[in-house]
Amino acid sequence: MSRFYGSLQGSRGAVTRQGTSNSGITSHTRGWQIGARVTCFVGEDGQDHVVINITGGSSNPSCLLSLGTYKLVNGIVTKEA
Repeated sequence: MSRFYGSLQGSRGAVTRQGTSNSGITSHTRGWQIGARVTCFVGEDGQDHVVINITGGSSNPSCLLSLGTYKLVNGIVTKEA
């Protein structure tokens, strides 16, 4: 059973992917010079976490700027320290 679910729409239509508690799920959506990598995973606290990074796109897929790791705390999106 999937804990995480991703969808993508492009010129060839829509696709979806699933991630489990063990695998998590990662996407890297990008142009030539800028992109965004988003990773969802289960933290040690058993909660879903989301990591958001800005990348250099296809020409430089490494992280240029980390926007942080987030999770829900009492229904409020909270950035981890």
